[in-house]
Amino acid sequence: MRPTGPGGGWAPTLRRSVRLLREFRHEPVDPARFYTALADDSVQMLDHYAPLEDTALLDVGGGPGYFRNAFEQAGVRYYSVDVEDSDLPGASGNRVIGSGMQLPFRTGSFDIAYSSNVLEHVVDPWQMAEEMLRVVRPGGLVFISYTVWYGPWGGHETAPWHYFGGMRARRRYVRKLGREPKNRFGESLFGVTVVDGIHWARRQRGGQVLDITARYNPGWSHVLLRIPFLREVTTWNLVIVLQRH
Repeated sequence: MRPTGPGGGWAPTLRRSVRLLREFRHEPVDPARFYTALADDSVQMLDHYAPLEDTALLDVGGGPGYFRNAFEQAGVRYYSVDVEDSDLPGASGNRVIGSGMQLPFRTGSFDIAYSSNVLEHVVDPWQMAEEMLRVVRPGGLVFISYTVWYGPWGGHETAPWHYFGGMRARRRYVRKLGREPKNRFGESLFGVTVVDGIHWARRQRGGQVLDITARYNPGWSHVLLRIPFLREVTTWNLVIVLQRH
């Protein structure tokens, strides 16, 4: 089900997909440009499911301030949690150091729990998803977005060699560049698939599933999510949206 929320003007068009993928090319050399564009799009996408004005939002793995700026401009009271401290711009204020798998907040503390491109970096991703459900109030929204392992960018900077195995891709990267990749398979990068997300969404009991969708893909291609194998290789990033019971 794809509801039309307050931001009903947002739509997963082909033009939007092309624009985001063009911006993605700048991620390695100019991450601020890409993540600012992604943050702006995230605000519009999230507003499609629930009103953002005057809500308390927890960003799990918020990192730099790109998402903070975009959400605060939309009237959100923004909080974030990260595994380590940082001197990155915008990473201060309402920021807590902690684990996504054991969020240091009381049950029902937030209106919205949001996470973008973090789940694939967590040892137990679905424990983190359950924690996000726990910390939102009844009726609150959970928005989880993660990079799909068998998608084109599944191996991150080791792509496309991750298709031959995560450890093999990691070793190749070391041989070629003489250093470990930032995202080390088996340590800070794990293979989370589309079907993993679908199975968790079906078995969890904490919320109603509002949507499961391919984040960067145009709307007409989302039918591919119903087709095993094809959904894995054609999905860059999967989004799961739930409303807590």
